Amino acid sequence: MTFRKRKSWSEDLNEMGDTEPLIDGDSEVFEREVSESLASERDVESERVQTPRSFAVILVLGACFMAIFTAFNTNSMMMQVVINSIQQEDPNFQGSGYISLAVIYAVFATFNWLSPSCLSFLGPKFTMIFGGITYAIFIAGFLYPQTWILYLTSVLIGAGAALIWTGQGNYLTLMSDQTTISRNSGIFWAMLQSSMLFGNIFVFYQFMGKDHIDLHTRTVVFIVLTIVAVIGIGIMLLLPQPGSVGSGRSDDLGGPYNALKKSFALFKTRDMLLLSLTFFYTGIELSFFSGVYSACLSNTERLYDPKRLVGLSGMLIGCGEILGGGVFGIFGSKTVKFGRDPIVLLGYIVHIICFFLIFLNLPPLTPLQSTSDPSFLPGGQPSDVIALFCSFLLGFGDSCYNTQIYSILGSVYPDNSGPAFALFKFTQSLSAAACFFYASILQLYWHLAILVVFATIGTVSFCMVEWRAHRNIRAKPDTVAYD
Repeated sequence: MTFRKRKSWSEDLNEMGDTEPLIDGDSEVFEREVSESLASERDVESERVQTPRSFAVILVLGACFMAIFTAFNTNSMMMQVVINSIQQEDPNFQGSGYISLAVIYAVFATFNWLSPSCLSFLGPKFTMIFGGITYAIFIAGFLYPQTWILYLTSVLIGAGAALIWTGQGNYLTLMSDQTTISRNSGIFWAMLQSSMLFGNIFVFYQFMGKDHIDLHTRTVVFIVLTIVAVIGIGIMLLLPQPGSVGSGRSDDLGGPYNALKKSFALFKTRDMLLLSLTFFYTGIELSFFSGVYSACLSNTERLYDPKRLVGLSGMLIGCGEILGGGVFGIFGSKTVKFGRDPIVLLGYIVHIICFFLIFLNLPPLTPLQSTSDPSFLPGGQPSDVIALFCSFLLGFGDSCYNTQIYSILGSVYPDNSGPAFALFKFTQSLSAAACFFYASILQLYWHLAILVVFATIGTVSFCMVEWRAHRNIRAKPDTVAYD
């Protein structure tokens, strides 16, 4: 090991503005962690991910999540519509789809502080499996619609969501390196979001021509979705443990207490606070397109067959997500050369155009009740085509943000990926819960105004972190040849 190498490490420590805690008491902890990370840099070649096998594992990981979230995302998008039908048959049922989703994301946000501790002793594979089981239980609960079952399983799946997503982020990072993280993130995201397509095709045909979703239809739908979720959990059992032969890197969070301590310390860093603004926006727009927008379409009586349009909307959101994830995955090695910020800026422009079209196309009362009010389009007639085009734009813009968030977290925090992804999901789910709470009282135009404001703030903050990371990479001297 040469003096020049040691000197570059020293300069890196002095220049690490992106990981310098804002509270001085944590600086020694982070300097020690960075030093340990740099000390192991000489073993990079021996730890490098074995690309062919690891890429196959990424495909299996994507298949697991595709199955589980085919069930859950389909359930989320039709939840309020189904609950309205249940209430028509059983006046004693007082559950609310909005409140259920708000509870899910509130518990999700809270439990994300504990999920790195669970990850530290379960490992990413079994953390994901335990989380996946809660998804199957939640969906099966709709076979026996009771208010207490709805809210109890909402709490359960909120905790499970923190487990499955923290484990997934850690697993994806351990199976990737600096050259493959963008590609793997994009491919995983495309496979995950194909769940929006498959599940909604099924619901589209099941709900065809029905204003009321009867008991038989609900039973068939939820039995199928539960089976699909169980299949996803079964596929997850096939995943190898990270660090096994040819299967990525191993990870050590240092025990449950140290994992929790790392999460708090990481959250106080400058870059993580800036990225949290981006995370916050992705939570708001997630809740908007997964719950609020489908309710808006269902409640717009001037649209042709609005209940059927909910399924079509979900399919178009899925198509946008798949296109974005696929493009950024296939061309990840090329797009990363130009930075992540152009893709995020593309997502911002797409979403702003989308919000404006929704403003013109749908009446303001649609998140709250069925209405035949006119839109701002000629003749006051909302357009099915514009509604579905907006669904596609929502999905494509969302993929722009999320694929680049996965990429930047895996790149900037390779040795703290568990806590980093837990903080991402904490902030995202916190804002999603807030959106579902205010969804039951705010009209559509207020939703759109909130989305525009946080889209702007989140995009600017992401670009600030990306630019700083790019400067730090360029400032580091190339010393690999001296090892």
